[in-house]
This record gives sequence, structure tokens and C-alpha cells, in this order.
Amino acid sequence: MTGAPPDPAPDTTPVIEFRGVGLTYPGPPPVPALRPSDLRIGRGEFVTVVGPSGSGKSTFLNIAGLLDAPTTGTYLLDGIPTRELSDKARTGLRGNRVGFVFQSFHLLPHRTALENVALAMVYTGVPPAERLARARTALERVGLAHRTASPPTRLSGGERQRVAIARAVAGGPSLLLCDEPTGNLDSENARKVMELLADLHREGLTVVVITHDRQVALRGGRTVTIRDGRLNETREDGPAYEAGAGDGVGAVTAAGAAALAAGGAV
Repeated sequence: MTGAPPDPAPDTTPVIEFRGVGLTYPGPPPVPALRPSDLRIGRGEFVTVVGPSGSGKSTFLNIAGLLDAPTTGTYLLDGIPTRELSDKARTGLRGNRVGFVFQSFHLLPHRTALENVALAMVYTGVPPAERLARARTALERVGLAHRTASPPTRLSGGERQRVAIARAVAGGPSLLLCDEPTGNLDSENARKVMELLADLHREGLTVVVITHDRQVALRGGRTVTIRDGRLNETREDGPAYEAGAGDGVGAVTAAGAAALAAGGAV
């Protein structure tokens, strides 16, 4: 009699892997926005990214989120080389693997919370009925089951950001990229949003938060600093949840962020 089959080995493929990744905007003169860098962010990590304005944080976000292609090096997302992808393939990979949360929410004001979340899946091929079911589940997940019919104009800032997070995770991404997610919130709502991100991380989601806020940065298990376009690990294996609660060249425009948050091409 044979025993039970062994459990499958855990997936050790990094969600983000930079191999000498850099980006220089053409001139004259050329502007090195991100200097050649190596970085690995494993599945299920919570990483915070800090740095002064103009340091390259937005360029990092653009590359990690497949908005810009590096001019040097190789970027693998979920083990998939991305540099040679067509625009269509890049958009599809981004829509299925990456969720975005922005400082300014980017919700459609005349749509309900449920519709805002469901619309993000239009470009991923999810059938309409399933989109609505997933949207309801995502809103329940962030504690807003009672606000599905409310438009953003009737929601608090903290509730709007939770709708934005629901929209980002509804499609089941591998990676959640958050750009200053607490920047427009008071301290209490900022704390609640960071607790929600911590809960999503505990459920296995890979979370990367770009922030100017030192207390937010302390929430991550690792912290990466970007200064003058150079990536440096400044804190590793820290206490992930014990603390309280777009810059420079390459920043995502408001229009681009809104389209991106809704799941479309930019």
C-alpha cells in the first residue's frame, strides 16, 4: 500500500526579479532615471520602497508595473521575461498579474463602488456575471459589503481607498503595487488601510508599497531605498506590522493612473 503523495513544492519563483535593470530617458542630455540594479521580491513578501522626491521611485513603479520597459537589463515578472513582449502581451500580463493602488483613488464618480471594482476586469476577459460576483467578493474582503451601491461621492476617503484596493485585488493578481496609498488620508484611515494591506499580505499576496512616510515604511518586512536612481536594501526581515500607520521623472500621470486602475492600457 502506498502512502499519500507528497505535498507539492512551494513556488520559489520571485514575483519581481531585476537583473541589471536600468532606465535612461533619451536626451539631449540623457537622463538616467534608474541605474542598473538587481532586486528580487519573493512570493508573499511585503516590501516598502522609500526615497526623496525625484529619486526614481516612480520609475521603479513604472518598470515593476510594466508601464515602462527598461533600457538595460532584464525584468522577470512571475518568472516571465518582459523586455521583448509586444504592447498587447505587456498589457495582458499587467492586467492579469498586477494590481495598482494610487494615492488619489482614481474612482469613477458616477459609478457605484461595485461598478468601479467590476469595470477593472473588463480588459482581462472575465465574463460580465463573473465580474460582478468577483467585485462583490472583493468588496466584502475589504469590509465594504454594505457600500456596494454607493458612489465614491458618498464615501469617506478611507472607504474610497478600500474600494480602490478591492478593485486592485478583484482579478487575483500576483503583485499589489501601492503608490503612496495613505498620502490623502488622516492618521486613523491610514492605519486602517495599512492594516488591510497587512491582512492581504497574510493571505499570501505580494505587496509593494512606495511611501514617504517612515511609519508606513516600517510596516514592511523589508525596505528598499532609492536615491539618485540607485536601489539599496536598508532594512531586511524587520517586524512587518508592529508600527503605526508620484515623483520626478517617469511619474504616472493622473489620466494614465485612472486608465490603469480601471484595468486598461495606458
